[in-house]
Amino acid sequence: MMDQLIEYDKALFVFLNNLGSPTWDNFWLVVTNKLTFIPLYAFLLFLLYRKFGLKALLIFVIIIALMITFTDQVTNLFKRTFERPRPCGEESLSDQIRFIAVRCGKYGFFSGHASNSMAAAIFAGLLLKPYHKKLIFILLFWSAMVAYSRIYIGVHYPLDVICGMTFGAISGFLFYKLAKAAIHKWQLDH
Repeated sequence: MMDQLIEYDKALFVFLNNLGSPTWDNFWLVVTNKLTFIPLYAFLLFLLYRKFGLKALLIFVIIIALMITFTDQVTNLFKRTFERPRPCGEESLSDQIRFIAVRCGKYGFFSGHASNSMAAAIFAGLLLKPYHKKLIFILLFWSAMVAYSRIYIGVHYPLDVICGMTFGAISGFLFYKLAKAAIHKWQLDH
């Protein structure tokens, strides 16, 4: 059954990856670049500061750093444990896919980009939901774009990004709960 699932995953990857075209390649390379969304992160931190104040923001920054470290380390643990080669490293797929990433990397299960972006989306989206109700949906869409970009550029299978997004959502929710508890403990909530 697992072999069949992996074959379906490869077939879906080839299909989705081949939807790309040179016209869109630069766009998706920008989306997948970790530095592209620094202005978004700064804006979210500004919104958190505006709604919760400086002391709470400092707590959020510490918790966000812990959350990203946690998701990164668990992602790396999974990659080293499962050792699933990335699609760009599969010789059997080399003539069927579009590989446009700068580099390939060795293992891909599961996607760190997908887990980190989803964790950030859930964390910030839930904290800001009482003040900006639709923001979480914008952040979820952004996270889905980042996740899809990993398929588009040829470095992750669909299951890599789905599992990464799922893990990121769970992590984001847990660290949101931690942040809420910390803010409540120090009576910094509004």
